[in-house]
Amino acid sequence: MQEINSQEWQQKTASDRDAVILDVRTDEEVEEGMIPGAKQLNISDPATFMDKANQLDKSKSYYIYCRSGGRSAQACAVLESIGFENTYNLLGGIIDWDGPVE
Repeated sequence: MQEINSQEWQQKTASDRDAVILDVRTDEEVEEGMIPGAKQLNISDPATFMDKANQLDKSKSYYIYCRSGGRSAQACAVLESIGFENTYNLLGGIIDWDGPVE
């Protein structure tokens, strides 16, 4: 897992053709807005999280965020434990995000 700030995140996701953005927040949090292009994968529902995680393409790069960075770091660790090699955690989460939301 690499921890990157908002500026690095925006640069990397713009240039990484294999980038997949994952929002691991709850449904209620997602209603407040998401980083454009993100897919929700709620880590607060472990069974569903693992089921969906096992369906993801391990060759892709996963840029993961939550509200403040804790749950997304946990998600990166879980993904790495099942064979994912390219995971990036957004430091400070969406709270410190200085890009667009949708």
